[in-house]
Amino acid sequence: MNLPFRIARRYFFSRNKRSFISIIALIAMIGVAVGTMAMVVVLSVFNGMEDLNRQIFKTFDADIKITPTEGRRFEVPDSLLRQIQTTPGVGLVTQVIEDNALARYGDHQTIVRLKGVDSTYQQRGQLNTALIEGSLQLYGPQGTAFAVLSEGVRNALLVSMSDYLTPIELWYPRSDRRTLNFNNPDAFNQIALRPGGTFFIESRYDDYILAPLPAVAELLQFGTQRTSLEVQLAPGAEPEAVQRRLRKVLTDVFTVKNRDELNADLLRAIRVEKLFVTITLSFIILVAAINIFFSLSMLAIEKKSDVAMLYAMGATSRLIRSVFLAEGAIVALTGALVGLAAGVGICWLQQEYGLVSMGMVSSLVDAYPVKLVWTDVAVTGIIIVLITLTVSFLPARRAAEAGRLAHLG
Repeated sequence: MNLPFRIARRYFFSRNKRSFISIIALIAMIGVAVGTMAMVVVLSVFNGMEDLNRQIFKTFDADIKITPTEGRRFEVPDSLLRQIQTTPGVGLVTQVIEDNALARYGDHQTIVRLKGVDSTYQQRGQLNTALIEGSLQLYGPQGTAFAVLSEGVRNALLVSMSDYLTPIELWYPRSDRRTLNFNNPDAFNQIALRPGGTFFIESRYDDYILAPLPAVAELLQFGTQRTSLEVQLAPGAEPEAVQRRLRKVLTDVFTVKNRDELNADLLRAIRVEKLFVTITLSFIILVAAINIFFSLSMLAIEKKSDVAMLYAMGATSRLIRSVFLAEGAIVALTGALVGLAAGVGICWLQQEYGLVSMGMVSSLVDAYPVKLVWTDVAVTGIIIVLITLTVSFLPARRAAEAGRLAHLG
């Protein structure tokens, strides 16, 4: 143990310290501990929210989505499908047609996001955990076409899954009409589907209807054209590696995006919020640590004679500064260690027991998600060290100068 730290430790645990200085140091320690604990918990909550959103995306979005670089639709010849299907790491390839349409059920109607998918979609099994009623069947016996509705669409249309006689009607403007008369039913293509199931993920998917691809292609008059191809990876495949291979195969004619890129705006917003929260909590810890500045300043006044004696014994200004910097470090780091331990403990309890509920029923999560990332703990520790040096340097320098003047006087 070096000399400055030994002297600082004696000052910290000295029973002769004035009570007021001890109280200020204790307040500083508690403030740093609370701020550190809050930073660890809040950053872990942001990590948990990011993971939760990825889990939500995984329930509905494809691992990789292929869209045309120009335009909204493209032809899908068998040769293109073979190229994609034979790419290493590719499991299933789903042909997709997606557009807005008008949905009617009885006396109710609403605009929906219609997504037509081929038979490989059911093999992906993504919506299995989100199903709340009925089944995910899209292709029934004897050519019966079913629709799988989001809960938002079901509530808007008041769809009854037990009513086998009333179909869901989907309307879409005919492309061969130059002018569209909304009062003329002949201006729209129409198809009727039986409601087969209902799913719920979150509000951003609450306007979706999933339907068989041939029925949607007929309604939208797409023929053999598609709006996208969705790729589900083979087990153990790396998304980035498969994405690079597909980009090489498909060249610049197509845009190939992974799930994070499809939802880049939301993930970026979470990270920006996390950054600003980190900065805000750092300032809060700085305000709490200002008490270290006051306690060190008063300690320097109290120990002026001791510092003069140290000078007389051959101490240097650097040694005196180190003593008071060590004193500030003891106060701040003690609070930081307590705060880190408390923050890690709270996160662990939330992960294991879900102490704080989100107050909603969900198939994905019922308690606030947290994820402890050790890099966040390291960043919090670095912030504490920087703040400690910032608030301790000036009192340490003043103590060294006052002690030197007292020694010379």
